[in-house]
Amino acid sequence: MNVGITGNIGSGKSTVCQIFETLGIPTYYADVEAKKLMTEDPLVREQIKLLFGVKAYTVDGILDRKYIGDIVFNNPQMLSRLNYIVHPAVKRHSSAWAKIQKKAAYTLKEAALLIESNNHEAMDKIIVVTAPLDLRVNRVMERDGATKEEVMAREQKQMDESKKVALADFVINNDGSISLVQQVHQIHQKLMVES
Repeated sequence: MNVGITGNIGSGKSTVCQIFETLGIPTYYADVEAKKLMTEDPLVREQIKLLFGVKAYTVDGILDRKYIGDIVFNNPQMLSRLNYIVHPAVKRHSSAWAKIQKKAAYTLKEAALLIESNNHEAMDKIIVVTAPLDLRVNRVMERDGATKEEVMAREQKQMDESKKVALADFVINNDGSISLVQQVHQIHQKLMVES
């Protein structure tokens, strides 16, 4: 069984995934793998160079994230074209990864844009991690050294949290009022029964 886990910026998806991993659940971090694929996958590299030019990569062959970020941040069309390259590559890579996790009762795929990219449709179950906006903003400011304005700009590019919750099979509340470990264990038990 393939389980997707998502939530808006600063919700605590990675922390929740780490708890699932302590239970032996293999976890695919889509955003981390996307960054690797943009550097390591020859086809993805070629498509990015065609879209952004040779400046997309440094002379050492490293993706120039700032250069690309400056282009796509205020250009929805270019961001859409970049996603059109990267999202299918991640989908193929994660599907291949999931197929080799034969011993696992289920796998997790963690992705910030799981629903926005329509990858949730390939999942058997969806977990959404939630937290109040002000708490999420403070977490990201502390984690990334970002300003409130920068965090809010990133937040506004994501689907409204309530719409994600409406599509969820399970919701994890990460505002500190309920134990994350307890919530993960409850969901894990249900998934073990269903898998």
